[in-house]
Amino acid sequence: MSAKIPRSEYPRPQFVRENWINLNGTWTYEFDFGKSGRDREIWKGNTGFKNKITVPFCPESDISGVGHKDFIESMFYHKKLAIPADWKGKRILLHFGAVDYACEAFIDGKETGLVHYGGTSSFTFDITEFVKAGGKHDLVLAIEDDQRSAVQPHGKQCYAYQSMGCFYTRTTGIWQTVWMEPVAMDGLKNCKIVPDLDAKAFHFTPEFFMESQNRTLRVTIKANGKKVAEKSVPANSSMPFTVELGKTVRAWCPEDPFLYDIAYELIDANGVVVDSVSAYAGLRKIHTENGKVYLNNKPIFLRLVLDQGFYPDGIWTAPSDEALKKDIELSMAAGFNGARLHQKVFEERFHYWADKLGYLTWGESSSWGLYCFSRNASMRGGDKTFWQGAWNFMAEWREIVERDLNHPSIIAWTPANETWSFCDIRAYRRLMTAIYDLTKSIDPTRPCNETSGYHHVKTDLWTVHLYRPDAASLAKDMYPEDKPVFMMEHETGYNGQPYINDEFGGFMYIPSERQKFAANTWGYHGLDLKNEDELCAKIAEQVAIMINDDRCAGYCYTQLTDVEQEQNGVYNYDRTLKVSEGKLALAFKEGKVKKPAAKKAPAKKAVAKKAAPKAKAKKK
Repeated sequence: MSAKIPRSEYPRPQFVRENWINLNGTWTYEFDFGKSGRDREIWKGNTGFKNKITVPFCPESDISGVGHKDFIESMFYHKKLAIPADWKGKRILLHFGAVDYACEAFIDGKETGLVHYGGTSSFTFDITEFVKAGGKHDLVLAIEDDQRSAVQPHGKQCYAYQSMGCFYTRTTGIWQTVWMEPVAMDGLKNCKIVPDLDAKAFHFTPEFFMESQNRTLRVTIKANGKKVAEKSVPANSSMPFTVELGKTVRAWCPEDPFLYDIAYELIDANGVVVDSVSAYAGLRKIHTENGKVYLNNKPIFLRLVLDQGFYPDGIWTAPSDEALKKDIELSMAAGFNGARLHQKVFEERFHYWADKLGYLTWGESSSWGLYCFSRNASMRGGDKTFWQGAWNFMAEWREIVERDLNHPSIIAWTPANETWSFCDIRAYRRLMTAIYDLTKSIDPTRPCNETSGYHHVKTDLWTVHLYRPDAASLAKDMYPEDKPVFMMEHETGYNGQPYINDEFGGFMYIPSERQKFAANTWGYHGLDLKNEDELCAKIAEQVAIMINDDRCAGYCYTQLTDVEQEQNGVYNYDRTLKVSEGKLALAFKEGKVKKPAAKKAPAKKAVAKKAAPKAKAKKK
């Protein structure tokens, strides 16, 4: 791909086809503040709008060339599609990394019926019947994004005009890569991979766009370029099969993030390969036992950081693939072995780098913004807002888990964050149970932390949010005298799950050469630490409480970088250092503070010795 195309790398590195077209770059657009575009049928005869935008960056971002910061509840995009002539006879797919929130496609002025709901999940429109190989076509996308509706999740996007508290600049419309590719009509749609470390094997479950008789799927697995296993099976959808790797295997772990290369080939009755896909997988096992998290059958202490994935120029979209990798490297340099990916679904390229670098993550949704998770939610009287929001969430969450479950770096799922049960405890318990059960039905191999922080109902991890100003108050609240762990009102009984303080810290420190981001800049505890040593001391004393207590299985520190007015990151918002290298790693790994170098005693001045007087010669 041309370097002139923004975010030109292949966006789906775990399911790669060689023949594809990146559609990022210049599109045209029109805001529809009156929400009348559908009534006006502005997609008919449309060959482009007057305004230009750089995709995949949202219109709120500066890097998009637009920088509109107010609410955008409706807008339209236009792009010319040129379909290569050699795509004739193929299924033509239009892929979207993510579009916030509802997206409907019109081609050549006609409705296609292709609509997707969900602002953070990837999706595909099959446009085969609406385009012609060798032809040029007008694509118009109608976008709707009502973040104040209380029925669509928006995460940390601010519900007020100006960013405030822990809510930041919004994202509307296209915010991840858009691309096209041709696929055999009965080609491979996806393939679920389950690593089985104990059996030294991978389990595969393929799905095809359609089934044809006399088709074979061949799977070849390589390690460092050398074939270690191969198997051919009938090409039937949803029929699982196992490929054993042999006696000698190499497990994926943070110290050795080894990845097996996988090739899928769909072969017809004449032996011709009609579809081929490149993939990879890591052989690793994650489970919980006796209050611990185990990786590859060994207990591991989780040193996680809260990563919200915001960027000063791209907002929800990283300006480059290198920026995604750099965030992981910065986290690891600060002493973390992973991250809780918070209130945002990260793009697949991030997970690719986490897989490559050996970085442990928890996958999470952008659950905030839904009435069904709020403090005031109630289903009394059959509240439509409650159930519409719950339905929207469940549908999007399913797509999220299904997309990302093959990544070895993801070791847990967190569907929701800080949910509340004060108004209708029965409805709340019913909803959270359904979310947990849905998650485990899609992926039973990972622990599910059904809600991070508050009001657990059915969970594999017992997570709490304990922001405390000092070590003494943290220790007191983590282990109350009358309970084994910190528990909230209405929570069901703790029964031995791994106990993790997955939000703590949040100490604000702004280096002397920096300024506050805004008048409403803040950090937790009302503290404004004066120097990096004060920050490291605050962190170290609390980390020491957790890493030195066998009852604690891990922690998550808030947060990796400053985000707009919330200036409590261990790095500045632009990813520059706040603290000298090495100090943070010592605090987060060992709960210790780097001692200042001992002052050396001043060197003693050398005293010149007087020469001994020469002996006088004796007279004869």
